[in-house]
Amino acid sequence: MEQNTNQPKARGIALLPILVFLVLYLGAGIWYEYIAPIEGKMGFYVMSVVVAFGVALIVAFLQNRKKQFIGNIQLCAKSIGDVNITIMLFIFLMAGAFSGIAKAAGGVESTAHLLLNLVPAAFAVPGLFIIACLISMSMGTSVGTITVLVPIAASVAESAGFSLPLIVGTVVGGAMFGDNLSFISDTTIAATRTQGTRMQDKFFANLKVALPAALVTLAVLVVGAVNSNVADLGSFDYSLLLAMPYFIVLVLAITGMNVFTVLGTGIFLFLVLGIATGATNFSEAFSAMGVGTNGMFETMIVTILAASISAIMRDGGGFEAILSFIRKNFKGIRGGRLGIGLLTVLMDIATANNTVAIVVAGPIAKTISEEYGIDPKDSASILDTFSCITQGIIPYGAQLLIASALAGITSLSIIPYLFYPFFLAASVSLWILLSARKA
Repeated sequence: MEQNTNQPKARGIALLPILVFLVLYLGAGIWYEYIAPIEGKMGFYVMSVVVAFGVALIVAFLQNRKKQFIGNIQLCAKSIGDVNITIMLFIFLMAGAFSGIAKAAGGVESTAHLLLNLVPAAFAVPGLFIIACLISMSMGTSVGTITVLVPIAASVAESAGFSLPLIVGTVVGGAMFGDNLSFISDTTIAATRTQGTRMQDKFFANLKVALPAALVTLAVLVVGAVNSNVADLGSFDYSLLLAMPYFIVLVLAITGMNVFTVLGTGIFLFLVLGIATGATNFSEAFSAMGVGTNGMFETMIVTILAASISAIMRDGGGFEAILSFIRKNFKGIRGGRLGIGLLTVLMDIATANNTVAIVVAGPIAKTISEEYGIDPKDSASILDTFSCITQGIIPYGAQLLIASALAGITSLSIIPYLFYPFFLAASVSLWILLSARKA
């Protein structure tokens, strides 16, 4: 490996802003989740991630005294103005509009109900896993998938006498599979843009580790289904027309079409078909798109703040300090990949948000990948995969908290049944272990 002599001298103290962020955000989350909970609120979402990042940015400005105030502003502006950051922000906006119009047109429910009607009664649990995978991959959101499917899964568990944590864990696992691979997921957008690779390339790199884990999970669930009670999922009303746009978007994305064109096509189809079927009208559709884009604002602000903090920390030698640690303890391409994975895991444990974890870890991962000769599509895949593994397992993440609230059980009770995230961890670890060494 060849080190860049133009890099600033390694200074661990330059990482103080991110430490301040972690102490504020993680500390507040632990306090309000376990020590002084607030009724009706998830503890890790009481402290705004934007506020925590804002304080961290102030610390970064105060700390980087070798630059005047305007010098730090210029560092931030250059980082925010990076082409990948700009593209990421625009994609977030379009993905929000797509999500909003799809929900208003009834596309989410139609897609879920269409797939539920196809599941044989004898394979209700493995069928729910497949449906969660497909819906999350189409919608680009694990939380949205969990919100739609967990109430149905809970009803099935009650009627058939299934273990409720098992069936909820199955849905959560499928939701994380789709979130990891979806072309319009926040995590995919953040991972590909921070690493400078195409979504299609990252998808196929990701599929190498995600598909084996999903197939093993499915096999375990099928064996369990053969030896358990039969559960009829029931009959659901749906519109095939309103389900079609999701599948069209998925196919277009896999073919490698530009993501803006893909999302634009999806928005147009849901607008036209929603109005044609009477599911929505122009005013409701445009209002829904506005609500969808509003839902992306926090993610966009976090992206801007994280890019700014990263630029100042890099200038102060913070990135070089991390790289020095990795150079010392992680050797070869395997070590570089493992370093990116561990960095992502730590960030997700601290932030309880896989998108934020990727946005924060992404710039450092990009530097590691360049120095260790890791292909950008692989570094993007590692970022997304490790963030989804961690996010799908931590009991204080939005996914498990929402799933447990909807099912009326504790998030801790679901963890033993999160087969897919655990198999995914084994799959990606094996892939890293078997990866060729490079000097």
